[in-house]
Amino acid sequence: MASETSNGLRRIQRALLSVSDKTGIVELAQTLKSYRVELISTGGTAKTLRDAGLDVRDVSDLTGYPEMMDGRVKTLHPRVHGGLLALRDNPQHVAAMNEHGIAPIDLVVINLYPFESTVAKPGVTQEEAIEQIDIGGPSMIRSAAKNFRDVAVLVDPSSYARVLEELTVNNGSTDLPLRRSLAAAAFTKTAAYDRAISIYFNSQPDIEKTLLPDTEVLVLSKMNDLRYGENPHQSAGLYRTSTDTNGVARAELLWGKEMSYNNYVDAEAAWQLVCDFSDTACAIIKHTNPAGVGIGETAVEAYQRALATDPISAFGGIVAFNSRVDVPAAQAATKIFTEVIIAHDYEPAALEILQAKKNLRVLRMGSEESASGLEYKQISGGMLVQTRDNHNLTVKDLKVVTVRQPTDQEIRALLFAWIVCKHTKSNAIVYATENQTVGVGAGQMSRVDSVKIGAMRAQLPIQGSVLASDAFFPFRDGLDEAAKNGITAVIQPGGSVRDDEVISAANEHGLAMVFTGIRHFKH
Repeated sequence: MASETSNGLRRIQRALLSVSDKTGIVELAQTLKSYRVELISTGGTAKTLRDAGLDVRDVSDLTGYPEMMDGRVKTLHPRVHGGLLALRDNPQHVAAMNEHGIAPIDLVVINLYPFESTVAKPGVTQEEAIEQIDIGGPSMIRSAAKNFRDVAVLVDPSSYARVLEELTVNNGSTDLPLRRSLAAAAFTKTAAYDRAISIYFNSQPDIEKTLLPDTEVLVLSKMNDLRYGENPHQSAGLYRTSTDTNGVARAELLWGKEMSYNNYVDAEAAWQLVCDFSDTACAIIKHTNPAGVGIGETAVEAYQRALATDPISAFGGIVAFNSRVDVPAAQAATKIFTEVIIAHDYEPAALEILQAKKNLRVLRMGSEESASGLEYKQISGGMLVQTRDNHNLTVKDLKVVTVRQPTDQEIRALLFAWIVCKHTKSNAIVYATENQTVGVGAGQMSRVDSVKIGAMRAQLPIQGSVLASDAFFPFRDGLDEAAKNGITAVIQPGGSVRDDEVISAANEHGLAMVFTGIRHFKH
């Protein structure tokens, strides 16, 4: 029976090891053996340990039953779970162990079948996925974690060093705070594992889908710590979700120092914007708002058009391309200081140019897909959850409400401006031509102020451009102000009680105006 001291130390006398990821398992087992710990193991893990010269007892020897049903049944037995769950200081539990020949197990080392990586493979069958649903592993993890007073549980090779250090300090024993901490990590692991399985089954075509389920489990796995958050006094980290296999959080950092919290926020805004374009596009983002957006035949043409919108604000910005970055684009983008460039991919020669800039971070997405599913915003005491704004407007969706019909060129410009407006903080106003932004007014409390600011900041001629508004004009003053600047057409959702007044203003100014019926607030 394992011994306990007054300070909560538990000597490890018997350990069960069963891992799919063999990283560090031999070194851990060797240290355990140095403290005369009996090793119990299964299948491939037992073979790995024996190949390393370690004496290992098979689980089948412990239970008296062979592994059966292709390994589906091997650890679901009272001599395993009794050894994990028995309270060492409970006389009735101890008596039951003695009566049934159950020996205590003081340490469990398990990592689960690779379900997530299996279902992420293209073409995986449901039968293949099901075989990677671990049953015995989570059961042993939960049994050990429940009884953390007596048992330590390890579910990740990254935790081995911490336990080895404690064994050295405590001469082969673990203390209660460590066991409690390991139990918390274990329950988090099994929760994430079950969540991944749930997501997989709910994604199957014959399962009825619910956009907003009654229970939503959000599992986050920390990838790394960040230097700080939005401000230096705030701590921060980068976590990945179990529901998304791509996205900015999983982008590959090809060059430059580590990304900051604000870098990631702005990179996300930039990437989501360019992914809404089917044409070759470039967006330059400052503080999550577009400083400039352009489309073109080439990446460099798109960049130059984006830059021309506001060259001053572009300094220190985040640049996103929805295409492969070639040498001309890399040369152009490095002429001014840029914090981050994010793109689908890079030509090798272009990457060499970018790597000459020591303060530039270069991210490769490897996918042009934008995020889907749900998005979350934390508030005190809870979480707001909504489906992502993935609405894409087409020409057929436009409703012309003015006497003058928009020209084909104006329609192209209106649709371009509408996409940019969707990714601009409300109240959002965007002046644009058919291939680049002209001026952007963002984040104002009054819509007419956004109209004025967008014009005030414009570096390109507004005369002949079009205007997009993310929500309806509540009064005609915004339209009157925009008309002074020489715009020719307007795109907006419509739906105001004063729509007739606004339409009349557009007709008075000889403007073409279309309603979308869709609002794109972005707070």
